[in-house]
Amino acid sequence: MKNVPFKGIIAYPITPFDQDEKVNIPLFKKLVERLVASGSHGIAPLGSTGVLPYLSDEEKEAITEATIQQVNKRIPTLVGVSNLTTEKTVYHAKFAENAGADAVMIIPMSYWKLTDDEIVTHYDTVASKISIPIMAYNNPATGGVDMSPTLLKRLLEIPNVTMIKESTGDVQRMHYLRKELGEDVAFYNGSNPLALAAFTAGAKGWCTAAPNLIPELNISLYKAIENNQLKEAQDIFYKQVELLKFIVAKGLPRTVKAGLNILGEDGGNLRSPLKPLQQCDIEELETIINHLKN
Repeated sequence: MKNVPFKGIIAYPITPFDQDEKVNIPLFKKLVERLVASGSHGIAPLGSTGVLPYLSDEEKEAITEATIQQVNKRIPTLVGVSNLTTEKTVYHAKFAENAGADAVMIIPMSYWKLTDDEIVTHYDTVASKISIPIMAYNNPATGGVDMSPTLLKRLLEIPNVTMIKESTGDVQRMHYLRKELGEDVAFYNGSNPLALAAFTAGAKGWCTAAPNLIPELNISLYKAIENNQLKEAQDIFYKQVELLKFIVAKGLPRTVKAGLNILGEDGGNLRSPLKPLQQCDIEELETIINHLKN
């Protein structure tokens, strides 16, 4: 297998803001520490949960450095470096590598619809400028581009592209990758409600914001899968699936922030145009979280 530094639960921290909507780095480092201390197997800042597109270059750099400093090589780091242009993506990928990231994640963000050849060239150009591995991230709901299994297979021919994160919610794509590329293909699940199905399809990990709220359940699911305890894995998954569906349906940044507050942790503020959950949703989330404690 090519260079694949991740397996298990890869946790996404939120990017907290202060009252003036400035990035709150001290609080961010505290939230990262919670994820490390709770047993996450990897940390992935600057994804959808971390509102990557809402941040300036300087803020992305500060988040990257804060993550790597706080994690301090205890577990691997996967830094999101996506941008509309190849030039900017290269810039952030090189910054992440120089800062000490173990790998970078790239989603092909698009205003104009990109062709497959344009996407391959985009990844190939970034890969040629760095030496650390790349996770190709497919999430048409946020990136605006849906990379077909055939395209993902092409991307894996690029030496540095060693991992695929699939977030379409279609588990058949994972089965296709496994069938076409063999058992050694490193693909990861990014669709929370598919966690159990993805692991049974052969996913090496689960990229998720859920460890901010329920790390024990997330990690227990992975351990059950590792130990081939399917019945136990099913029980653990069904216990958490309502929360997983809720945080996706209501939006990851706002639901994670609200959930942290419910748990007695400071989740910080959001950056406009994002707004907090409505009170009725907060009450529903609190009911779900309290039910999980029993």
